[in-house]
Amino acid sequence: MTTIDFNADLGESFGAWRLGDDAAMLELVTSANVACGFHAGDPLEMSRVVALCAQKGVGIGAHPGFDDLAGFGRRQIIGLSGAELGAMVLYQIGALQAIAKAAGLRVGHVKLHGALSNMCMRDRAMADAIMGAVHDLDPQLAILAVAGTEIERAALAQGSPIVREVFADRAYDDQGMLVARDKPGAVIHDPELAAENILRMVEEQAITSQNGARIPVHPESICVHGDGASAVALARRVRARLEAAGIRISRWT
Repeated sequence: MTTIDFNADLGESFGAWRLGDDAAMLELVTSANVACGFHAGDPLEMSRVVALCAQKGVGIGAHPGFDDLAGFGRRQIIGLSGAELGAMVLYQIGALQAIAKAAGLRVGHVKLHGALSNMCMRDRAMADAIMGAVHDLDPQLAILAVAGTEIERAALAQGSPIVREVFADRAYDDQGMLVARDKPGAVIHDPELAAENILRMVEEQAITSQNGARIPVHPESICVHGDGASAVALARRVRARLEAAGIRISRWT
């Protein structure tokens, strides 16, 4: 039986601003990528999501991004040195580690967010700086890496454990990269289409781009973003479709 992890980006509310239905998503996913306060989230929200993960038996991961609340971490910030990038990510991981430790839990993985992730997918120097910092912090921290990108290659070079990720709610270009969000069809809102695409990826071990190009990958985790209006319905349909096809949903740790 094929086994695959199912993850979502959660904990993105902060202060009076509420985003997503984390409790509902945590009934469906097996791993949570928790916002660490830079692109979204705050200390209380991080604590709340960690507690929910403990209740549901969901794996806890740090989801660091650029310091860009106004842009939700989806705007590129250029000119940062490797040292700045590494320290920025460690600062966020450390915050979540402290909250998890106080609850008797541990952070098991790291997944980069938004523009930071998109830039590292293509820029090996950026990816090396960040993956090196994470490995220095804890060589056992798994990297949830976008399959077939410089993030995956940099993590492998460091010797970090990796989990290769594909997206249920995003379209791909011919290079196997995510289509920019401002392009037509970049974000998939239809639960049936998302479920069909993911099942094909898992069964064929390949991504199919918007133009029909086929890029071989080995998916080990599926992501659904938690902030969309259709996020819960989409995640529910993706999980049901995979399980109906005999695929087991389980966290990797």
